Formats: sequence, structure tokens, C-alpha cells
Amino acid sequence: MNLRNSIGAAAGLVALAPCVDAQQHLESVLASLDAKQAHYADVAQTIWGLAEVGFQEFASSELLQQELRSAGFEVTAGVAGMPTAFVAEHGAGQPVIGILAEFDALPGITQDAVPERRELPDRAAGHACGHHLFGTGSVAAAVAIKDWLELSGTAGTIRVYGTPAEEGGGGKVYMVREGLFADVDAVLHWHASDKNDASPVTTLANLSAKFRFRGVSSHAARAPERGRSALDGVEAMNYMVNLLREHVSDSTRIHYAITSGGAAPNVVPDFAESYYYARHPDPQELFAVFERILNAANGAALGTGTTVEHEIVNGVYSVLPNLTLASVMDRNLRRVGGVHYTPAEQAFAERLRESLPPDSPPLASAAEIRPFDRSGRVDPVSTDAGDVSWAVPTASLNTATWVPGTAAHSWQAVAAGGTSIGAKGMLVAAKTLARTAIELYVDADLLAAAKAEHAERIGADFEYRPLLGDRPPALDYR
Repeated sequence: MNLRNSIGAAAGLVALAPCVDAQQHLESVLASLDAKQAHYADVAQTIWGLAEVGFQEFASSELLQQELRSAGFEVTAGVAGMPTAFVAEHGAGQPVIGILAEFDALPGITQDAVPERRELPDRAAGHACGHHLFGTGSVAAAVAIKDWLELSGTAGTIRVYGTPAEEGGGGKVYMVREGLFADVDAVLHWHASDKNDASPVTTLANLSAKFRFRGVSSHAARAPERGRSALDGVEAMNYMVNLLREHVSDSTRIHYAITSGGAAPNVVPDFAESYYYARHPDPQELFAVFERILNAANGAALGTGTTVEHEIVNGVYSVLPNLTLASVMDRNLRRVGGVHYTPAEQAFAERLRESLPPDSPPLASAAEIRPFDRSGRVDPVSTDAGDVSWAVPTASLNTATWVPGTAAHSWQAVAAGGTSIGAKGMLVAAKTLARTAIELYVDADLLAAAKAEHAERIGADFEYRPLLGDRPPALDYR
């Protein structure tokens, strides 16, 4: 058995064995989470209604900061050059356990908290990825952990990272780059989902950029020969990139949107812009793919008589799994259990399920915990938590905040996330995070094993270099 497997197996055998008083304190703080469920549901619902997009989450961030201040945390706002980012901590000394909290919404999707499609015309964004639950649930867990540290008299520090703009802005990358995780022993986080699962997964590294073409405007009918269409440049680039798809590896993902294409058909547009994402599990192969995209952009400009420049908007690493921490998270998720619907929630779920694929999992699966898969499978998404995982041992879990079969970034996710179904899944996450952190404070051997595994995985020669380079936070990317 290699070191990776032996660590994971050993972690699966370690059980939380605090003294009787410490166990009583654990039950006390878990009970306090139950008692505060309605309060935290209200906090999440407020952020759901605010639906603030990346780097513009001022009210959402302040609400979470106030929750932490009221609980006795010391809060530092505006860290790493991001006005909506914060770090909150309580306690003293080692170990330091970090918990990530997100709170940004997605632009271009709105939905009421009802089981049929109903857009909200007064909103331009919605929490289609459940970050209102993510941030609130992480804060709730941190407050419970802080209470346990005080009640048990245990040494250590609990730290909350308020991380803005996960959806394409890379807030965590700037925090890693600033060294804000340098003294952290382990990081825990979670995500909204349609299932309960703490299996370790990896993700896709991601580079995103905006390509800005500039041409010459002219009357499209009277003097077309004088014009050089920036939109032609964008479309030529898109055509070449679409041809490129045949000649990249199967695990490569490329997506784009034309974010500016002109204002009137009879005016040759002198400016056009496209916004590209490129993804791959291996950052080095990702760089190679991105170079080919740059070549397509330059060729398109040459062929259309325009010019082009690009701005790197974001770049994130793939997630580095940690089997040791994942095993602890899985064990505690099973102790907490899944989400059980009331009759009203069941009726909501049944109605919403009519809009989901017919092969969606049964509604009863919201109460189940997925089997633990230690293979480290690739989840074809990207997250700035990947950069955190290369800096410090990190583990995550998913909980069933959405109706089984719901896809992220969908109106169905917005709808369920605005109901008690979402709040119940959030409480499962908060309890699991709290239990996992407390187990790490109690058992120093677990932390040592997680660190040893992390060191082996990154290798002795690894040097962290952010994929987005030294650019400042893209505060205006939305």
C-alpha cells in the first residue's frame, strides 16, 4: 500500500474520542445550531434576495461580517485588495482551522422561490449556485466551533475567509497570493448541491480572458469599404477556436460569450469583445491550449484588418484532494445525516421535479449519503478553492440543498435554494463542518497525517505561482 492509500485508510479508522465534558460541549454546540436554524435561514434568505454579483457583494459581505462580530470574532475587511473580502478569527495559537465562505450570485438568471419558472424582472442576478447558503452555513459552523473552543477550553484558532467573486473573479487566488493561508493547518468548506457527498474530487484548472477587437467604423451600406469590423474579428476568432475543438484532448473545455458586438446593423462596429474560458485538469496543458486560442485571436485580427488585445481575468488551479481530511468529513457527514422533507417540502419537490430530466435521482436520495469514493474523480468544473488546496490541506462536502436531479446554475437551483429545503441542507453542512473541525482540534495525529499527504501530493519542488499572474483583482469584471 502506498503512502496515499495508507493515510486514507488510517484516517478512516480514527474516531473522535474527547473526554466526557468535551463530548457534552460538542452536543451543546450542535444543539445551538438547531436552535439558531431559523435565524441562519433568515440570513441566507436575505443574501438570496440581494443577489449581488462578484466583487459587488457589499451588503452580503457586511451581513456575514456582522454575524461574526456579534459572535465575538475579530474581523478584518477589505483584505488582498478586494473591498468585499474579509478574514474573521477567534481563539489563539495552533492549530488554525480555516473555513471558506462564499456569497456571490450569478448574473443573467433570476427566479422566484416557487417550483415553476417565474423570473423576477426587478433582478439581474440570482443565487443559482447556492453561495448565499454557502457563506451563511460556513459562518454558522464557525460560530459553533468558536463556542466549542471556549466551552472546552481547547487551544486553537478558528478563522473564516470571506471569499468574494468565486464565479469567475478568483477571490481566493488573491488571498492565497497574499499569504493569508500561510499559518493555516487545514481548510474546510462545502457547496450547495442536489446530493450529500464528501468524497474527494479534483476539478479543472481554468484560464479566462476578455479579447477586445478594434476596427474602423463606417456606414455599412454607403461606405462599407472604409470599415473594418471589430465584430468580424470576434467572429473569425470564434470560428477558428471552434475548429480547434477537434484537435484538443477530450478533457479540454472551451466556452465563450460575445459581450459586445456593436449597437446597430448599419454601423460597422469599431469595437467588439468576447469573453473566453479554457479548462483542463493539468495547468500545463491548459497553458498550451490557451496559447492556441491566442494564436486564433491574432490570426483573426490579421485577417480582418483589426487589432486585438486580451486581458487575463482569472486563473485557478485544479483542486488537490486530501484523502485524510475527506475521510474525516465523510465520517462526520454520516453522523449528521441527510435532508428529510416535510409534507410541504415534498410537495414542492415533486412539482419542481416535473421540470427535471426523467432519469433524475429519487427525491428520497436527499436523505441519503453517497458512498465514499476515494478515487479522486474529476468533477468538470472550476473553483478558486483549487488554489487554496495547493497551499494547505483542504476538504469539502456537498449537501442536498436542491431537489435531487437539479443542475447548478439553473432556475431550479435558485428556486429550491430560496426555500426551507435549501436551509435544511445548509444546516447539514454547518453541523458536518463543525464536527470535522472539532475532531481535528482534538486529534493532532489527523492533522499531521493530512499535512504529510499534502506534502507528498504537491512534491518537494512545488512552487505556487498563480495562473492569473500578478494582475490586481479584476473588480470590474462583471
